[in-house]
Amino acid sequence: MPETAATADTRTPSGRLALAASSQQIALGPLDGRYQSAVAPLVDYLSEAALNRDRVAVEVEWLIHLTGNNVLPGAGPLTADQQEKLRAVVTEFDAGSVAELADIEAVTVHDVKAVEYYIGRRLPGIGIERLTAMVHFGCTSEDINNLSYALGIKGAVEDVWLPAARKLVAQISAMAGDNRAVPMLSRTHGQPATPTTLGKELAVFAHRLTRQLDRIARTEYLGKINGATGTYAAHVASVPGADWEHVAQSFVEGLGLSWNPLTTQIESHDWQAELYADVARFNRILHNVCTDIWSYISIGYFVQIPVAGATGSSTMPHKVNPIRFENAEANLEISSGLLDVLGSTLVTSRWQRDLTDSSSQRNIGVAFGHSLLAISNVAKGLDRLKVAGDVLAADLDTNWEVLGEAIQMVMRAEAIAGVEGMENPYERLKDLTRGQRVDAARMQEFVQSLGLSADAEARLLALTPGKYTGIADKLVDHLA
Repeated sequence: MPETAATADTRTPSGRLALAASSQQIALGPLDGRYQSAVAPLVDYLSEAALNRDRVAVEVEWLIHLTGNNVLPGAGPLTADQQEKLRAVVTEFDAGSVAELADIEAVTVHDVKAVEYYIGRRLPGIGIERLTAMVHFGCTSEDINNLSYALGIKGAVEDVWLPAARKLVAQISAMAGDNRAVPMLSRTHGQPATPTTLGKELAVFAHRLTRQLDRIARTEYLGKINGATGTYAAHVASVPGADWEHVAQSFVEGLGLSWNPLTTQIESHDWQAELYADVARFNRILHNVCTDIWSYISIGYFVQIPVAGATGSSTMPHKVNPIRFENAEANLEISSGLLDVLGSTLVTSRWQRDLTDSSSQRNIGVAFGHSLLAISNVAKGLDRLKVAGDVLAADLDTNWEVLGEAIQMVMRAEAIAGVEGMENPYERLKDLTRGQRVDAARMQEFVQSLGLSADAEARLLALTPGKYTGIADKLVDHLA
């Protein structure tokens, strides 16, 4: 396309079009571009706009808490109407508020100070401009930030991430129940092994994932509001008669958080590291689900139901690729990597404060976003699977040698019961089966040559690879 007047002034020195100059919003990262719809629910909790709204909320509630408890002489309780109008500053926080805060911060070059001024501007309209000095009273920025992040993360986990993860695990559990009695050849070290059921193997994953979700659901979200170095020094100097520890504890717990009584300038973030380790572990187990399902698809155990109009390959029209699981694998790896970095970085702060946590925490939403995107993709991928029962059955029928385990164990039991001729059962089965394919006729011929008791022989002759699944189907009940 020839260069026009409209494009001529948007080229960089390298000759590339300067997309940033476009009037259309163009995202640098995939979560804000290609995958925006999948992670949109997190925006209300973990975006910068959400962080600022939560900062406003914490500052507003601190002002209401101080006045409501008569902590400062001369600043008694607000009227119900005044409290309602103050809280409306939070509930009416919108795109215009975001823009106004940005304008203030452009002057203050400090995000929390901008929040303080933003609230101060609204007090005259509520009739409490005399309390402007009480906004951010006794607080350091981290007093506001740690509580705001805790509220945002708590909301994101409890309202968005956990429900999505629980729904996915319920989907896997339902598949386990539906396929509890479908026999399947196991593979240990990639080799044919003792048969199981498809449902039992899916139940193993559902059980593992549920344990992690239960740990995550028990997360303790800590917060503090104790001043510049965690000593309440400014609080005591200004109002020495107040029980500042009680004031702080009741405020933090009133926000639905757990009070941390001992900190430096920052809340130590240990709870965040604990949470991120659990979420990363969930991610990695789900990654294992993806690799196993992908492998089952590759050997034909699952058939993928094509999406109408979709293309699997730009050149091979027959292909239905397992892209949902591959996409999920990549996003789970990215999420887990970010969560690992956050967990290791956030537990360290030089002396009483440094700002490494400030930059790190801006990526919390990205870490959860990639995990949520993966959960969405796995759910969609599972929804397009159909069990190929004929392939599972054929695989079992070509691997009769897996009954070698059962036969040698029966021989051991027979030997203990006093039946003669049961010597060296393992070695005899090893000679028959190791590295060899054995069909039904050869296996039954071997059983009949052993001299087993009538009951034992009848049991083994009735056994097939498809029936050699123990109590695998009953084990699925542990999910209940």
